[in-house]
Amino acid sequence: MRVLIAPDSFTGTLSATQAAGAIAVGWLRTSPNDVIHRCPLSDGGPGFVSVMHAGLGGQPYPVTISGPLAEPTIAEIVVVDSDGVSVAYVESAQACGLHLVPHEQRDPRRTSSFGLGELIAQSIALGAKRIVIGLGGTGTNDAGAGLLAALGATAHDEFGNDCSDMLRNGGGALTRVASIDLAPARRAVAGVELVIASDVDNPLLGLRGATNGYARQKGADEAAVMELEGALEHFAALVGRREDGKDPAVALGAGAAGGVGYALMQVGAARVPGIATVLETVGLAALIAESDVVVTGEGSFDWQSLRGKVVSGVAAAALEQGRPCVVIAGRVEVGRREFAASGVTAAFAVVDDVRDRGLDEKVAIDDAASQVAQLAARVARTWGS
Repeated sequence: MRVLIAPDSFTGTLSATQAAGAIAVGWLRTSPNDVIHRCPLSDGGPGFVSVMHAGLGGQPYPVTISGPLAEPTIAEIVVVDSDGVSVAYVESAQACGLHLVPHEQRDPRRTSSFGLGELIAQSIALGAKRIVIGLGGTGTNDAGAGLLAALGATAHDEFGNDCSDMLRNGGGALTRVASIDLAPARRAVAGVELVIASDVDNPLLGLRGATNGYARQKGADEAAVMELEGALEHFAALVGRREDGKDPAVALGAGAAGGVGYALMQVGAARVPGIATVLETVGLAALIAESDVVVTGEGSFDWQSLRGKVVSGVAAAALEQGRPCVVIAGRVEVGRREFAASGVTAAFAVVDDVRDRGLDEKVAIDDAASQVAQLAARVARTWGS
């Protein structure tokens, strides 16, 4: 039996590489003669740069940037020569990821995307003419105002005073801004192709927007959600349409990474589905063709998983080639009818497995690798050789 193990990260517990390793360890306990191929994946969120580096090679450059609370943090730019063009790969999760914000400080009214703008600026300084930005996994909800500030955007308050610092102080500060000038930011990226590889296709505002869709999981209560939605509406009204007449606020992916997609579109970026970019890079179709069963997974297999995430991308690719696709996730929160329609054959939850063995579900988080391996061993009884 040839088994392809191609998971996303289990947010907050395991990287995609660690998850693939845990699944492989458990699987081989039950089916030691199976041939395992590990292929950690990302949809643009955490792990995007490492996956692209593994698939394309290139030169990594570690850099120090501002984290979501303005603290220094280390990120990595991977630069690849592509037919004579210098292409840089960066990711939002390294600059303003939710994992960089301590639980007791999680408040998306305060966190900033400034560090991602610094990553883009440093990529340009390295000579990049094309920058592919993986979006996802952030702890921010500032419509990318911090990113724009890092690229040189300025702002003024209602009295005409410079208040550019408000752009880097989180989404909650945007209501203090009365005017904004994006011209310096647009000049900073002139001549550079910006590509957004996003894990979601949400617009900036509304019930499916950045705030209503994701702010709660970043630490916002209901009052903060209302405040942030109003702040982002105010910001988008100030910025207005692009010179070509298009309004990025309604574009697919504008709400990615707390609205960073919107800011990048305002300075000329084009969006591509993050998972499609990654799957093409790693050659997933060929790997599936050489496999008998495909195993994927993530922390929570829920409604978001079916909208451009790793699991849905892997399942669709497996379905196209008639291969069964099994999901191992921390939690499974979609029904069989829903996941079967996406190409998933079966789904198993670590939390359920832990409970079945009489353990506290907290073990699923505190001892994630071991518990994922335990579940994989059980799954292999059915799907292994």
